Amino acid sequence: MWSELVVTPLFGVALTLVVYLLAQHLYRRVGSVWANPVLVSIVTIILLLKGSGVEYRDYARGGDIILFLLGPSVVALAVPLYQRREEIWQRKRPILIGIFAGSLASIFSACGLAWILGGSREIILSLAPKSVTTPIAISIVEKIGGVAPLTAAIVVLTGCLGAVCGPEFCRRIGVTSPVATGLAVGTAAHGVGTARMFEVDRLSGAVAGLAIGLNGLMTTFLLPILMAFSGF
Repeated sequence: MWSELVVTPLFGVALTLVVYLLAQHLYRRVGSVWANPVLVSIVTIILLLKGSGVEYRDYARGGDIILFLLGPSVVALAVPLYQRREEIWQRKRPILIGIFAGSLASIFSACGLAWILGGSREIILSLAPKSVTTPIAISIVEKIGGVAPLTAAIVVLTGCLGAVCGPEFCRRIGVTSPVATGLAVGTAAHGVGTARMFEVDRLSGAVAGLAIGLNGLMTTFLLPILMAFSGF
């Protein structure tokens, strides 16, 4: 019975939802950014799969369904963005410049570090879209020749770290503007960071949601151009 259940998509979906709901409950009780529900869920599911001996490919049958839903969830961020459209439009120029700079910084920092450490071409290309939301990042990597599973893991890790450290880091370096903070965290940490910004400030969350889409768009255009110029 158990072996038949784990190979169905229902297993992956149910496990993910149950673990995430419990992680949310823990987050509300603890109140610490280090208890981020996404981060806790990832660690918990890994431990459960390892402890039970369930193969990742079996879990992924349901996990892929949830991954598919990431696309519509990103589109849904347009609602708070529309509600704050006038405030955002007034700052359109610095927002576009900031996202462009953030996209370049993300690509160069990831690829540069991988190159310095002796990473292969596949590894370097897999890390390039680390700050882009998962569906877009995987699409990019499949086109440029990276490793999609590695990209997905790095993207999620980047989002978790950005959500945990991003707002506090901005505060410590003197960035107090809700727009600037949301822009930075949304550009660097995509959906996970954006969810965190909605907890901090609605305007920050709306700007972070905008940053997800624009950073994905810019990275999609910039990567092929940078690869052509570098001869990579």
